[in-house]
Amino acid sequence: MERITCKFGGTSLATAEQFQKIKSIVLANPKRKIVVVSAPGKKNSKDIKITDLLYGCYEMAQKGLAIDGIWIKIEERFLEIEKDLGLDCGMAGALSKVKAAIQGGEGKDYVASRGEYLNAVLVARFLGAIFIDAAESIFFDSRGRIDPRTYQILGQKMHDPSRLYVLPGFYGLDVKGHVKTFSRGGSDISGAIAARAAMSVAYENWTDVSGLLMADPSIVENAKPMDYVSYREIRELSYMGAKVFHNEAIEPVRERGIPIHIKNTNRPNDPGTQIVPEIPEDDSLIAGIAGIKDVVLFNIEKYMMNKEKGFGRRVLGIFEALGVNFEHAPTGIDSMSVLVQKEEIGEKIEEIESSIREALAPDNITVSEDLSLIATVGEGMSQRVGIAATLFTALSKAGVNVRVIDQGSSEVNIIVGVARSDYENAIRALYNAFVNTSK
Repeated sequence: MERITCKFGGTSLATAEQFQKIKSIVLANPKRKIVVVSAPGKKNSKDIKITDLLYGCYEMAQKGLAIDGIWIKIEERFLEIEKDLGLDCGMAGALSKVKAAIQGGEGKDYVASRGEYLNAVLVARFLGAIFIDAAESIFFDSRGRIDPRTYQILGQKMHDPSRLYVLPGFYGLDVKGHVKTFSRGGSDISGAIAARAAMSVAYENWTDVSGLLMADPSIVENAKPMDYVSYREIRELSYMGAKVFHNEAIEPVRERGIPIHIKNTNRPNDPGTQIVPEIPEDDSLIAGIAGIKDVVLFNIEKYMMNKEKGFGRRVLGIFEALGVNFEHAPTGIDSMSVLVQKEEIGEKIEEIESSIREALAPDNITVSEDLSLIATVGEGMSQRVGIAATLFTALSKAGVNVRVIDQGSSEVNIIVGVARSDYENAIRALYNAFVNTSK
Protein backbone atom coordinates (compact mmCIF):
# COMPACT_ATOMS: atom_id res chain seq x y z
CA MET A 1 0.00 0.00 0.00
CA GLU A 2 1.33 3.42 -0.94
CA ARG A 3 1.82 5.75 2.01
CA ILE A 4 2.24 9.51 2.44
CA THR A 5 4.18 11.09 5.29
CA CYS A 6 2.77 14.38 6.63
CA LYS A 7 4.69 16.84 8.79
CA PHE A 8 2.69 19.54 10.57
CA GLY A 9 4.44 22.70 11.76
CA GLY A 10 3.91 24.67 14.94
CA THR A 11 1.21 27.00 13.64
CA SER A 12 -0.72 23.97 12.38
CA LEU A 13 -0.83 22.67 15.97
CA ALA A 14 -1.16 25.86 18.01
CA THR A 15 -4.72 25.27 19.23
CA ALA A 16 -7.43 22.62 19.47
CA GLU A 17 -9.07 24.21 16.42
CA GLN A 18 -5.88 23.60 14.43
CA PHE A 19 -5.84 19.99 15.65
CA GLN A 20 -9.29 19.56 14.11
CA LYS A 21 -7.95 20.85 10.79
CA ILE A 22 -5.07 18.39 10.70
CA LYS A 23 -7.43 15.53 11.50
CA SER A 24 -9.59 16.49 8.52
CA ILE A 25 -6.50 16.65 6.32
CA VAL A 26 -5.19 13.25 7.41
CA LEU A 27 -8.57 11.54 7.03
CA ALA A 28 -9.18 13.13 3.62
CA ASN A 29 -6.58 10.86 2.01
CA PRO A 30 -6.29 7.21 3.09
CA LYS A 31 -2.63 7.18 2.00
CA ARG A 32 -1.70 9.62 4.79
CA LYS A 33 -0.41 7.15 7.35
CA ILE A 34 2.63 8.79 8.99
CA VAL A 35 2.31 12.08 10.89
CA VAL A 36 5.32 14.02 12.20
CA VAL A 37 4.61 16.96 14.51
CA SER A 38 6.30 20.10 15.79
CA ALA A 39 5.70 21.69 19.18
CA PRO A 40 2.70 24.04 19.40
CA GLY A 41 3.49 27.36 17.76
CA LYS A 42 2.15 30.83 18.42
CA LYS A 43 -1.61 31.27 18.76
CA ASN A 44 -1.19 34.90 17.76
CA SER A 45 1.56 37.44 17.08
CA LYS A 46 1.90 38.28 20.79
CA ASP A 47 2.20 34.66 21.86
CA ILE A 48 5.47 32.81 22.61
CA LYS A 49 6.39 29.47 21.04
CA ILE A 50 6.45 26.49 23.39
CA THR A 51 10.05 25.70 22.38
CA ASP A 52 11.16 29.20 23.33
CA LEU A 53 9.41 28.86 26.69
CA LEU A 54 11.20 25.55 27.27
CA TYR A 55 14.56 27.14 26.49
CA GLY A 56 13.65 29.81 29.02
CA CYS A 57 12.92 27.15 31.65
CA TYR A 58 16.27 25.52 30.98
CA GLU A 59 18.17 28.79 31.39
CA MET A 60 16.35 29.58 34.64
CA ALA A 61 16.97 26.09 36.03
CA GLN A 62 20.67 26.28 35.16
CA LYS A 63 20.92 29.44 37.26
CA GLY A 64 19.20 27.75 40.16
CA LEU A 65 16.09 29.88 39.77
CA ALA A 66 12.46 28.79 40.01
CA ILE A 67 10.83 28.03 36.66
CA ASP A 68 7.23 28.26 37.84
CA GLY A 69 6.55 31.62 36.17
CA ILE A 70 7.46 30.28 32.72
CA TRP A 71 6.31 26.72 33.27
CA ILE A 72 2.72 27.70 33.99
CA LYS A 73 2.42 29.03 30.43
CA ILE A 74 3.61 25.71 28.99
CA GLU A 75 1.35 23.72 31.28
CA GLU A 76 -1.71 25.85 30.50
CA ARG A 77 -1.24 25.45 26.74
CA PHE A 78 -1.04 21.66 26.75
CA LEU A 79 -3.82 21.19 29.29
CA GLU A 80 -6.02 23.62 27.35
CA ILE A 81 -5.57 21.65 24.11
CA GLU A 82 -6.23 18.36 25.91
CA LYS A 83 -9.40 19.74 27.50
CA ASP A 84 -10.73 21.43 24.36
CA LEU A 85 -10.29 18.21 22.38
CA GLY A 86 -12.09 16.20 25.06
CA LEU A 87 -9.06 13.98 25.61
CA ASP A 88 -7.73 12.27 28.71
CA CYS A 89 -4.19 11.17 27.91
CA GLY A 90 -2.48 11.86 31.24
CA MET A 91 -1.05 15.19 30.14
CA ALA A 92 -0.89 16.59 33.68
CA GLY A 93 1.28 13.67 34.80
CA ALA A 94 3.51 13.89 31.74
CA LEU A 95 4.01 17.61 32.32
CA SER A 96 4.95 17.01 35.96
CA LYS A 97 7.63 14.52 34.90
CA VAL A 98 9.08 16.99 32.41
CA LYS A 99 9.12 19.80 34.98
CA ALA A 100 10.88 17.57 37.49
CA ALA A 101 13.46 16.59 34.86
CA ILE A 102 14.20 20.24 34.07
CA GLN A 103 14.57 21.10 37.74
CA GLY A 104 16.74 18.01 38.14
CA GLY A 105 19.30 19.30 35.65
CA GLU A 106 18.36 17.57 32.39
CA GLY A 107 20.30 18.71 29.32
CA LYS A 108 19.31 21.55 27.00
CA ASP A 109 18.41 19.31 24.06
CA TYR A 110 16.17 17.11 26.19
CA VAL A 111 14.34 20.14 27.55
CA ALA A 112 13.90 21.71 24.10
CA SER A 113 12.53 18.46 22.65
CA ARG A 114 9.69 18.10 25.13
CA GLY A 115 7.37 20.38 23.17
CA GLU A 116 7.40 17.95 20.27
CA TYR A 117 7.20 14.93 22.55
CA LEU A 118 4.16 16.14 24.49
CA ASN A 119 2.42 17.37 21.36
CA ALA A 120 2.93 14.03 19.63
CA VAL A 121 1.31 12.30 22.62
CA LEU A 122 -1.73 14.55 22.16
CA VAL A 123 -1.89 14.13 18.39
CA ALA A 124 -1.54 10.34 18.59
CA ARG A 125 -4.40 10.07 21.04
CA PHE A 126 -6.54 12.50 19.06
CA LEU A 127 -6.01 10.62 15.79
CA GLY A 128 -6.19 7.17 17.35
CA ALA A 129 -2.68 6.53 16.07
CA ILE A 130 0.36 4.63 17.31
CA PHE A 131 2.88 6.88 19.07
CA ILE A 132 6.55 6.33 18.22
CA ASP A 133 9.15 8.12 20.33
CA ALA A 134 11.92 9.65 18.21
CA ALA A 135 14.38 8.85 21.00
CA GLU A 136 13.79 5.16 20.26
CA SER A 137 13.92 5.35 16.48
CA ILE A 138 16.10 8.23 15.21
CA PHE A 139 19.81 7.97 15.94
CA PHE A 140 22.80 10.25 15.41
CA ASP A 141 26.32 8.93 14.79
CA SER A 142 29.49 10.25 16.43
CA ARG A 143 29.69 13.07 13.86
CA GLY A 144 26.17 14.27 14.58
CA ARG A 145 24.76 12.84 11.35
CA ILE A 146 21.86 10.45 10.97
CA ASP A 147 22.93 6.88 11.62
CA PRO A 148 21.80 4.73 8.65
CA ARG A 149 20.28 2.16 11.02
CA THR A 150 17.63 4.78 11.76
CA TYR A 151 15.84 3.99 8.51
CA GLN A 152 15.67 0.26 9.24
CA ILE A 153 14.59 0.63 12.87
CA LEU A 154 12.03 3.35 12.21
CA GLY A 155 10.77 1.46 9.17
CA GLN A 156 10.21 -1.64 11.29
CA LYS A 157 8.26 0.36 13.86
CA MET A 158 5.98 1.62 11.06
CA HIS A 159 5.71 -1.75 9.37
CA ASP A 160 1.91 -2.02 9.12
CA PRO A 161 0.71 0.06 6.13
CA SER A 162 -2.88 -0.05 7.39
CA ARG A 163 -2.08 1.71 10.67
CA LEU A 164 -1.58 5.41 11.41
CA TYR A 165 1.64 6.47 13.17
CA VAL A 166 2.63 9.69 14.94
CA LEU A 167 6.25 10.71 15.52
CA PRO A 168 7.56 13.81 17.33
CA GLY A 169 9.95 15.86 15.21
CA PHE A 170 13.10 17.80 16.04
CA TYR A 171 15.08 15.19 18.01
CA GLY A 172 16.66 11.79 18.23
CA LEU A 173 19.28 10.01 20.33
CA ASP A 174 23.07 10.50 20.22
CA VAL A 175 25.74 7.80 20.58
CA LYS A 176 25.86 8.33 24.36
CA GLY A 177 22.15 7.72 24.72
CA HIS A 178 21.23 11.36 25.27
CA VAL A 179 18.46 13.23 23.50
CA LYS A 180 19.89 15.37 20.70
CA THR A 181 17.96 17.97 18.72
CA PHE A 182 18.34 19.17 15.17
CA SER A 183 18.80 22.88 14.53
CA ARG A 184 15.68 25.05 14.85
CA GLY A 185 13.07 24.05 12.32
CA GLY A 186 14.50 20.55 12.36
CA SER A 187 11.12 18.84 12.39
CA ASP A 188 11.31 19.17 8.60
CA ILE A 189 14.29 16.81 8.76
CA SER A 190 12.41 14.38 10.99
CA GLY A 191 9.59 14.30 8.45
CA ALA A 192 12.02 13.58 5.62
CA ILE A 193 13.61 10.77 7.64
CA ALA A 194 10.20 9.23 8.36
CA ALA A 195 9.19 9.51 4.69
CA ARG A 196 12.29 7.64 3.62
CA ALA A 197 12.02 5.01 6.38
CA ALA A 198 8.42 4.28 5.35
CA MET A 199 9.29 4.36 1.64
CA SER A 200 6.55 6.95 1.20
CA VAL A 201 5.39 8.02 -2.24
CA ALA A 202 5.29 11.64 -1.07
CA TYR A 203 6.29 13.85 1.83
CA GLU A 204 3.71 16.53 2.62
CA ASN A 205 4.98 19.47 4.67
CA TRP A 206 1.99 21.32 6.12
CA THR A 207 2.61 24.88 7.27
CA ASP A 208 0.92 28.30 7.31
CA VAL A 209 1.74 29.35 3.74
CA SER A 210 0.43 28.07 0.42
CA GLY A 211 3.78 26.99 -0.93
CA LEU A 212 7.17 28.62 -1.29
CA LEU A 213 7.41 32.16 -2.62
CA MET A 214 9.91 33.28 -5.23
CA ALA A 215 11.17 36.07 -2.97
CA ASP A 216 10.83 37.40 0.56
CA PRO A 217 7.28 38.89 0.74
CA SER A 218 8.49 41.55 3.20
CA ILE A 219 10.70 42.88 0.38
CA VAL A 220 8.74 42.01 -2.77
CA GLU A 221 5.05 42.80 -2.61
CA ASN A 222 2.78 40.01 -3.88
CA ALA A 223 5.69 37.67 -4.53
CA LYS A 224 4.55 34.75 -6.67
CA PRO A 225 4.57 31.17 -5.38
CA MET A 226 6.64 28.46 -7.01
CA ASP A 227 4.65 25.68 -8.63
CA TYR A 228 7.63 23.34 -8.95
CA VAL A 229 11.19 23.59 -7.68
CA SER A 230 13.94 20.97 -7.86
CA TYR A 231 15.88 19.50 -4.95
CA ARG A 232 18.98 21.40 -6.05
CA GLU A 233 17.14 24.69 -6.39
CA ILE A 234 15.45 24.50 -3.00
CA ARG A 235 18.74 23.49 -1.38
CA GLU A 236 20.36 26.63 -2.77
CA LEU A 237 17.45 28.87 -1.83
CA SER A 238 17.16 27.45 1.69
CA TYR A 239 20.87 27.83 2.29
CA MET A 240 20.76 31.42 1.04
CA GLY A 241 18.03 32.52 3.40
CA ALA A 242 14.65 31.13 2.28
CA LYS A 243 13.27 29.98 5.64
CA VAL A 244 10.12 28.00 4.81
CA PHE A 245 11.83 24.63 4.37
CA HIS A 246 14.87 23.38 6.29
CA ASN A 247 17.81 23.03 3.90
CA GLU A 248 19.03 19.78 5.53
CA ALA A 249 15.67 18.08 4.99
CA ILE A 250 16.33 17.50 1.30
CA GLU A 251 18.94 14.73 1.58
CA PRO A 252 16.87 11.86 3.08
CA VAL A 253 14.17 12.15 0.41
CA ARG A 254 16.49 13.08 -2.46
CA GLU A 255 18.28 9.75 -2.19
CA ARG A 256 14.97 7.96 -2.82
CA GLY A 257 13.43 10.47 -5.23
CA ILE A 258 10.50 11.19 -2.91
CA PRO A 259 8.69 14.42 -3.89
CA ILE A 260 7.97 17.04 -1.21
CA HIS A 261 4.72 18.97 -1.27
CA ILE A 262 4.50 22.24 0.70
CA LYS A 263 0.85 22.77 1.70
CA ASN A 264 -1.21 25.20 3.78
CA THR A 265 -3.05 23.70 6.76
CA ASN A 266 -5.51 26.60 6.76
CA ARG A 267 -6.11 26.38 2.99
CA PRO A 268 -5.65 22.70 2.14
CA ASN A 269 -7.10 23.02 -1.36
CA ASP A 270 -4.44 25.50 -2.50
CA PRO A 271 -2.00 23.84 -4.93
CA GLY A 272 1.14 24.62 -2.89
CA THR A 273 4.66 23.96 -4.12
CA GLN A 274 6.11 20.64 -5.22
CA ILE A 275 9.81 19.95 -4.64
CA VAL A 276 10.80 17.31 -7.15
CA PRO A 277 13.93 15.56 -8.49
CA GLU A 278 13.64 17.39 -11.82
CA ILE A 279 11.51 20.37 -12.74
CA PRO A 280 9.01 19.90 -15.57
CA GLU A 281 9.57 21.74 -18.82
CA ASP A 282 8.13 25.23 -18.58
CA ASP A 283 8.95 28.85 -19.30
CA SER A 284 10.23 29.73 -15.83
CA LEU A 285 13.52 31.59 -16.03
CA ILE A 286 14.33 31.16 -12.34
CA ALA A 287 13.06 29.33 -9.27
CA GLY A 288 13.54 32.22 -6.88
CA ILE A 289 15.73 34.85 -5.27
CA ALA A 290 17.10 34.69 -1.73
CA GLY A 291 19.85 36.30 0.27
CA ILE A 292 21.93 36.58 3.41
CA LYS A 293 21.83 40.10 4.80
CA ASP A 294 24.91 40.40 7.00
CA VAL A 295 28.16 39.06 5.56
CA VAL A 296 31.81 39.85 6.26
CA LEU A 297 34.22 39.94 3.31
CA PHE A 298 37.94 39.23 3.71
CA ASN A 299 39.80 40.23 0.55
CA ILE A 300 43.41 39.02 0.39
CA GLU A 301 45.85 40.28 -2.26
CA LYS A 302 49.31 38.89 -2.97
CA TYR A 303 51.35 39.13 -6.15
CA MET A 304 51.96 35.72 -7.77
CA MET A 305 49.49 34.09 -5.40
CA ASN A 306 48.59 31.58 -8.08
CA LYS A 307 52.16 30.22 -8.03
CA GLU A 308 52.22 29.71 -4.28
CA LYS A 309 51.22 26.10 -3.68
CA GLY A 310 48.66 25.55 -0.94
CA PHE A 311 47.81 29.22 -0.53
CA GLY A 312 44.04 28.72 -0.65
CA ARG A 313 44.21 25.71 1.64
CA ARG A 314 46.16 27.70 4.23
CA VAL A 315 43.72 30.59 4.06
CA LEU A 316 40.70 28.38 4.64
CA GLY A 317 42.64 26.41 7.26
CA ILE A 318 42.77 29.55 9.40
CA PHE A 319 38.98 29.78 9.37
CA GLU A 320 38.69 26.08 10.14
CA ALA A 321 41.13 26.31 13.05
CA LEU A 322 39.04 29.07 14.58
CA GLY A 323 35.78 27.14 14.10
CA VAL A 324 34.36 29.48 11.47
CA ASN A 325 32.41 28.21 8.43
CA PHE A 326 32.79 30.20 5.23
CA GLU A 327 30.09 30.75 2.61
CA HIS A 328 32.06 31.39 -0.57
CA ALA A 329 35.66 31.90 -1.62
CA PRO A 330 35.92 33.46 -5.11
CA THR A 331 39.49 33.86 -6.37
CA GLY A 332 41.55 35.74 -8.94
CA ILE A 333 45.16 35.37 -10.09
CA ASP A 334 46.52 37.55 -7.31
CA SER A 335 43.55 37.76 -4.95
CA MET A 336 41.26 35.61 -2.89
CA SER A 337 38.08 36.58 -1.07
CA VAL A 338 36.41 34.72 1.76
CA LEU A 339 32.81 35.48 2.71
CA VAL A 340 31.47 34.60 6.14
CA GLN A 341 28.12 35.23 7.80
CA LYS A 342 28.47 37.86 10.51
CA GLU A 343 26.66 35.74 13.08
CA GLU A 344 29.07 32.90 12.35
CA ILE A 345 32.21 34.95 12.83
CA GLY A 346 31.23 36.70 16.04
CA GLU A 347 34.15 38.57 17.60
CA LYS A 348 36.87 36.77 15.63
CA ILE A 349 37.41 39.29 12.80
CA GLU A 350 40.62 40.78 14.16
CA GLU A 351 41.98 37.35 15.12
CA ILE A 352 41.37 36.02 11.62
CA GLU A 353 42.92 39.08 9.99
CA SER A 354 46.07 38.92 12.12
CA SER A 355 46.37 35.15 11.54
CA ILE A 356 46.22 35.65 7.77
CA ARG A 357 48.86 38.38 7.92
CA GLU A 358 51.17 36.23 10.03
CA ALA A 359 50.76 32.98 8.11
CA LEU A 360 50.56 34.24 4.52
CA ALA A 361 52.24 37.65 4.44
CA PRO A 362 49.77 39.16 1.94
CA ASP A 363 50.49 42.44 0.15
CA ASN A 364 47.15 43.72 1.35
CA ILE A 365 44.09 42.52 3.25
CA THR A 366 40.83 44.41 3.59
CA VAL A 367 37.80 43.51 5.66
CA SER A 368 34.31 44.75 4.77
CA GLU A 369 31.51 44.22 7.29
CA ASP A 370 28.65 45.83 5.37
CA LEU A 371 28.04 43.21 2.68
CA SER A 372 25.00 41.15 1.69
CA LEU A 373 24.83 38.13 -0.61
CA ILE A 374 21.97 37.56 -3.06
CA ALA A 375 21.44 34.36 -5.05
CA THR A 376 19.35 34.12 -8.20
CA VAL A 377 18.55 30.41 -8.50
CA GLY A 378 17.22 28.34 -11.39
CA GLU A 379 18.24 25.16 -13.15
CA GLY A 380 16.89 26.57 -16.39
CA MET A 381 19.39 29.44 -16.38
CA SER A 382 22.11 27.34 -17.98
CA GLN A 383 19.88 26.76 -21.01
CA ARG A 384 19.14 30.43 -21.63
CA VAL A 385 21.33 32.99 -23.37
CA GLY A 386 21.73 36.38 -21.69
CA ILE A 387 20.86 35.50 -18.10
CA ALA A 388 23.94 37.21 -16.69
CA ALA A 389 23.32 40.25 -18.89
CA THR A 390 19.75 40.52 -17.61
CA LEU A 391 20.93 40.24 -14.01
CA PHE A 392 23.68 42.85 -14.15
CA THR A 393 21.63 45.23 -16.29
CA ALA A 394 18.81 45.10 -13.73
CA LEU A 395 21.21 45.90 -10.89
CA SER A 396 22.88 48.67 -12.86
CA LYS A 397 19.55 50.33 -13.64
CA ALA A 398 18.65 50.14 -9.95
CA GLY A 399 21.90 51.87 -9.04
CA VAL A 400 23.30 48.84 -7.24
CA ASN A 401 27.06 48.33 -7.30
CA VAL A 402 28.13 44.68 -7.45
CA ARG A 403 31.17 44.05 -5.27
CA VAL A 404 31.40 40.25 -5.52
CA ILE A 405 30.39 37.78 -8.24
CA ASP A 406 30.34 34.02 -7.70
CA GLN A 407 28.87 31.39 -10.03
CA GLY A 408 29.47 27.67 -9.84
CA SER A 409 30.08 25.51 -12.89
CA SER A 410 26.63 23.91 -12.43
CA GLU A 411 25.06 27.27 -13.29
CA VAL A 412 22.20 26.63 -10.88
CA ASN A 413 22.72 30.04 -9.31
CA ILE A 414 24.47 33.36 -9.68
CA ILE A 415 25.54 34.98 -6.41
CA VAL A 416 26.36 38.65 -6.09
CA GLY A 417 27.64 40.62 -3.14
CA VAL A 418 26.22 44.11 -2.66
CA ALA A 419 26.32 46.73 0.07
CA ARG A 420 23.91 45.97 2.92
CA SER A 421 22.12 49.24 2.19
CA ASP A 422 21.35 47.97 -1.35
CA TYR A 423 20.03 44.56 -0.28
CA GLU A 424 16.27 45.13 -0.55
CA ASN A 425 16.57 47.31 -3.65
CA ALA A 426 18.69 44.67 -5.39
CA ILE A 427 16.22 41.85 -4.65
CA ARG A 428 13.31 43.90 -6.00
CA ALA A 429 15.30 44.78 -9.13
CA LEU A 430 16.15 41.13 -9.81
CA TYR A 431 12.60 39.97 -9.15
CA ASN A 432 11.20 42.53 -11.55
CA ALA A 433 13.74 41.59 -14.21
CA PHE A 434 13.26 37.82 -14.05
CA VAL A 435 9.68 37.33 -12.80
CA ASN A 436 7.54 40.32 -13.64
CA THR A 437 8.94 40.49 -17.17
CA SER A 438 8.91 36.73 -17.87
CA LYS A 439 6.25 35.27 -20.06
